Amino acid sequence: MRRTALVTGAARGLGAMAAQRLAAAAWDVVAVDVDELGLAKTAHRSPNTHVRVCDVTDEEAVAEVLAMTGPVHRVVHAASASATGPVLTQPLGELEDVLRTNVLGTANVVRAALPGMLDRRSGELFLCPDTSGPPRSPSAAAVAAYADALWAEHGGRGVVLRCVHAPAGTPRGLVLDAMERSLARPAAEIHLRVRQARRPLLQLPAGR
Repeated sequence: MRRTALVTGAARGLGAMAAQRLAAAAWDVVAVDVDELGLAKTAHRSPNTHVRVCDVTDEEAVAEVLAMTGPVHRVVHAASASATGPVLTQPLGELEDVLRTNVLGTANVVRAALPGMLDRRSGELFLCPDTSGPPRSPSAAAVAAYADALWAEHGGRGVVLRCVHAPAGTPRGLVLDAMERSLARPAAEIHLRVRQARRPLLQLPAGR
């Protein structure tokens, strides 16, 4: 059976790599972003990647993309915005934009994709909040709480839910590898914390 994946934030970064990996693994990929040029680069020479210019903060636009796509087997929601400075001094307008993209955008994607997965009792939903920002950003914490609420309401109904926590600078390949491995974990372990392996200490030669 042909598998379909929806990847948001697919014009660059984690989303772009996720889309390319899934396409290389013979998934039909619907790549979503506001950056049309970036999407074109992601989909270059990939006939099974279909690009959709869409802002995840637009509830109707997201719902339209899902309606056109049909049944989705995996969602990698990597669309995010990051703050440019400390939380205390962050301009309120910027804070509002970040929360709208990272939190309301997540809700829009989930509300469009999850009901169909629940009806089919199968699917994989990866939420990747603010992977380019601080590891404990307010928006990432809000998405984590939202994931907890989703699991409390819908856990055990056949859908795998993972909220991915990866500090800024974590290699994207490492994050995607951890996401794949997490599918073998118990369903209730919804929070996936990706940490880079520590480098071994350099051993100096023994003195004479």
